[in-house]
Amino acid sequence: MTDLAKLPVTVITGFLGSGKTTLISHLMQNPGGKRLAVVVNEFGDVGVVGDILKSGAIPDCPAETIMELANGCICCTVADDFIPTIEALMKLDPQPEHILIETSGLALPKPLLKAFDWPDIRSKITVDGVIALADAEAVAAGRFAPNVEAVDAQRLADESIDHETPLSEVFEDQISCADIILLTKPDLAGPDGVAKAKEIIAAEAPRPLPVVEVAEGVVDPRVILGLEAAAEDDMDARPSHHDEPHDHDHEDFDSIVVDIPELSDPSELVQQIERLANEQNILRVKGYAAVAGKPMRLLVQAVGARVRHQYDRPWASSEDRRGRLVVIAEHDDINTTAIQSVLARHVEAAE
Repeated sequence: MTDLAKLPVTVITGFLGSGKTTLISHLMQNPGGKRLAVVVNEFGDVGVVGDILKSGAIPDCPAETIMELANGCICCTVADDFIPTIEALMKLDPQPEHILIETSGLALPKPLLKAFDWPDIRSKITVDGVIALADAEAVAAGRFAPNVEAVDAQRLADESIDHETPLSEVFEDQISCADIILLTKPDLAGPDGVAKAKEIIAAEAPRPLPVVEVAEGVVDPRVILGLEAAAEDDMDARPSHHDEPHDHDHEDFDSIVVDIPELSDPSELVQQIERLANEQNILRVKGYAAVAGKPMRLLVQAVGARVRHQYDRPWASSEDRRGRLVVIAEHDDINTTAIQSVLARHVEAAE
């Protein structure tokens, strides 16, 4: 990087479970000849995402260039966390040629873009582009993109309804801020679902946006890196529900961390998570578990009642073979006692 050049940064946003970590893992393994660095901003106490990415580190993206900012939105901890992290990456030798920032699935991307205007870094880095991931099946089902006509009808029938749900606002802000949309899990949505999702995204986008279907995070890095969007200078074209000052509220969501002992059968844990999704309206579960007789760690990720699990790496000899799960729900829905009670049944069965 010359004195006149700026280090490019790509912001990767998207709703809970849309596939951000899978995408970054693919880019790490297929960097297109670039030295990459990764900043992960997680919601909750467990560094699950950072651990997943570090386990796949390669020479062009070594473990020391993968940094985590847990327990706090980047845009709310700019001076304390974000700026020092970026500065630390820029001091590495050799210096990264491109930085990827994975936001929390609950984060609003536009306040993060404003952080790039801070004097300490604005002359040194530029936002190459904002990539928004959208789960094709979820979008097609209208879970995170509400039907405007139906909402208007509700408003006419009930004067107490005067705003969108927090989930829809997050989704819409992510779409509005993006330079390109990656439509993930198209196989689960099917052709009709993909077409419906594209219609919804087009209706929500403030300007025409390219939409690319991506399965399992596989995309040519040339498609999403090197956009040269300079997004920090293009803020007016990226409208947000939260453009007014002091309107950035994270109290819509909450999370708890649950420790679980070694499992005898992963299917029991899957059933408990499905029950939580149906009875407690949880949005997301992410974490890991130990399975009796298995040397590999079990990675667990769930979006609502859709649970996926796979063995990701061997347990280290120094590690305690106990699992940890982050459970995320809307603030008014999270019931710590009920959630722990359901998982406690699994705990008792495992002991």
